[in-house]
Amino acid sequence: MTDLPASVIHDIHPLIAGRWSTRAYSEYPVSHRQVLTLLEAARWSPSAFNTQPWRFVVFEKTENPETFARAFATLIPFNRSWNASAQVLITILADTLTTNEAFNPSASYDTGAASMALLLQAHAQGLAAHPMSGFDADAFRQAFNIPDRMAILSMISVAHFGEVEKLPAALAEREAAPRTRLSIDEIARFGTWERP
Repeated sequence: MTDLPASVIHDIHPLIAGRWSTRAYSEYPVSHRQVLTLLEAARWSPSAFNTQPWRFVVFEKTENPETFARAFATLIPFNRSWNASAQVLITILADTLTTNEAFNPSASYDTGAASMALLLQAHAQGLAAHPMSGFDADAFRQAFNIPDRMAILSMISVAHFGEVEKLPAALAEREAAPRTRLSIDEIARFGTWERP
């Protein structure tokens, strides 16, 4: 299933409404050119003072299966179970220091914006991309010699859409379930924090 649009109340762009985090992946390779396009989208994200704190460590199964396997091993067991067909892993890092070595308080926020640009570009290309917090950041840092100044925020797996029917029953059921979000009333206040 490649299409599971959000049930929106207010019209939003189809690219945003259509992006979702499937777990059904195909074994079909993702090309290096497609990966570069994802990174290009992230590169043009906004950031405070144009510091561009986002950094990406990219692992392509077809380009370097050994390093891909090392990154894959840092996923928690549940995420390893459904990512067996993932073709690309992209680890999202935020440089917490500026060029003057001062703390950058907006590094994670700005990197989140770049990550969303990457996710939307993946969807625009017809690729499936699923962001995950379920990995061992300490093990990743050690395995790939990540400097302390880099905050390891998440990992995104990328592949072509696969067949939901090939997932275990519990995961297949989750794939078909309606997508939900909190209501606007639950996430937004207008004019003050206090509710009337």
